[in-house]
Amino acid sequence: MCGIAGVFEAEGASGLVASILFAIQHRGQESCGAAARDAAGRIVAHKGMGLVKQVLDEEVQARLSGTTAIGHVRYPTAGCSDEVNAQPHAIELAEGPVMAIASNGDLINYGELRARLEREGVVFKSDNDAELIGRLIALYHVRDGLTIEQAIARVQGELKGAFSTVLMYKDRLYAFRDPHGFRPFVMGHLGHDGEGEPLSEGTVFASECCGFGIIGARRLREVKPGEILRLEKGKPVVSVSHTPLQPRHCVFELIYFSRPDSTIFGESVYQTRERIGACMAAKDGALADGDDLVVMPVPDSSNFIALGYAKAKKAEFGMGLLRNHYVGRTFIKPTQASRDEGVKQKFNPLPDFFPGRRVVLIDDSIVRGTSLRKLVRMVRAAGAKEIHVRIGSPKVIGPCFYGIDTPTREELIANRMSEREICEYIGADSLRWLEVGDFEGLLPGRRQAFCTACFDLDYIYPPEGFAAKTNTPVVRGAAV
Repeated sequence: MCGIAGVFEAEGASGLVASILFAIQHRGQESCGAAARDAAGRIVAHKGMGLVKQVLDEEVQARLSGTTAIGHVRYPTAGCSDEVNAQPHAIELAEGPVMAIASNGDLINYGELRARLEREGVVFKSDNDAELIGRLIALYHVRDGLTIEQAIARVQGELKGAFSTVLMYKDRLYAFRDPHGFRPFVMGHLGHDGEGEPLSEGTVFASECCGFGIIGARRLREVKPGEILRLEKGKPVVSVSHTPLQPRHCVFELIYFSRPDSTIFGESVYQTRERIGACMAAKDGALADGDDLVVMPVPDSSNFIALGYAKAKKAEFGMGLLRNHYVGRTFIKPTQASRDEGVKQKFNPLPDFFPGRRVVLIDDSIVRGTSLRKLVRMVRAAGAKEIHVRIGSPKVIGPCFYGIDTPTREELIANRMSEREICEYIGADSLRWLEVGDFEGLLPGRRQAFCTACFDLDYIYPPEGFAAKTNTPVVRGAAV
């Protein structure tokens, strides 16, 4: 999971890109970068380790002058955690580095395609999917004489996995998406209040539409699965081609990743999370109501799930854990040690909130189980007499190969322990999950449009050699 941004023909484009990236910082906190096209048509880029406000400061934005820019925030799922793998990537052509690319998602056939390109003499600077996509497009454009859009279409047909991508080439901007639409990708416009497609000037792109409000842009629509959009100055946005396959939108985006004020895959994130909470409450008859019962989220991603549960139960909703918002999302930190340290720094119990109370503790998922175990101990030590954990997703039993850092089944607690053992391990009095079948009611008529492979192992692109009972890592060079 990463975040991308693009701005075409708008004054201060790099500043607008930085603002969009700041709004979608939750999608990646390790590194970030931006690239702009200057008045001479050259690509000027800046990347670094750290948050958007640290890396893309006002001085950098002033240096990235131009009216078209793209940007990226990175959450590493493959490749080393270093500046080399930060995006965007500049791709050199015969006329110089006139192409820049940023992408969100992971490719199953990365190794196969990279080996093929290296045999053709292509030299890579990173272990990153976006660079591979850009170099494959450049190869077909230069070697085979295809137009850029023809090259993109050919690449779309060869890539297996998730990619929502923005690409600058000369005076144009392209936006394209994998045919299954795994990751969210939306288009908007600055100051547009009319009907239909506006001219390309002022068109913006982001992984989530929550990035548009901060710059005063209006959401137009999603980039369709399998679509290629071309933007040229003075012309309408052109849908060059549209070759979709069966949609496989990541359901975990609705459960955890995306910001609650976003609309993705045609669904309101916060409303979906409230429905998840209500669904769990309807199935949960084990808890008797009482003045000592309080429903409480693990903030912040579980807030609306807990609110939906409390509303359905007509129970008290409380915020007994205070979150330090200067600590990033612990799930997307690159190592277990940093995740554990983040939990200790991130949460603190509200004084005098817990003594003598029965707590329904709502979390969005259990992946490794270590963070939730620390939280249950924290709440117990603060005086809670009972802790009943409710999880707003099914059991995570499979790794994600399309952009989430769960590379082997060994890391997933639901594969190593029974329900009773997990409950004992985290120290809860009871434990319940959402079920995969519940999505039929939560996403009525659309269940088949969503990927739930991490819950049911129904992979549309399983890596070669992967089987339900094996532990297969995704390998990028020497990095796992």
